[in-house]
Amino acid sequence: MDEERRDMKAHKEYYTMLDFVANAQQGIPKLCPCGSITKEFVDEEDTYDYLPGKRYFICKYYENDGMHFRQPWVMGVQEEIERLKQRFHEQEKLLRECEALKEHVRMLLKRVSELERDL
Repeated sequence: MDEERRDMKAHKEYYTMLDFVANAQQGIPKLCPCGSITKEFVDEEDTYDYLPGKRYFICKYYENDGMHFRQPWVMGVQEEIERLKQRFHEQEKLLRECEALKEHVRMLLKRVSELERDL
């Protein structure tokens, strides 16, 4: 029974790690779950008519066991651009809100100065 329980826990940890790796590949990866840094890699065997190879973000110690990153360069950059666009729109919205608040503060200051004059 103990051996079976240990085996189940080991499988659960393995699948949890696979889930982490699958969900962590958003944007340009900086670190692999194994702790290694990722680097750009050009696969020379995968060539097109005019391109020298396919580019990847890949773990320094990549093995095809599901625990290391190997993400196509185009997908990573595209996701990063989408993330930056979203952040830009959020900042733009905050800037508009700040401008509205500034105008409201100006109006309140004007009102306060009018009230002080009346006293």
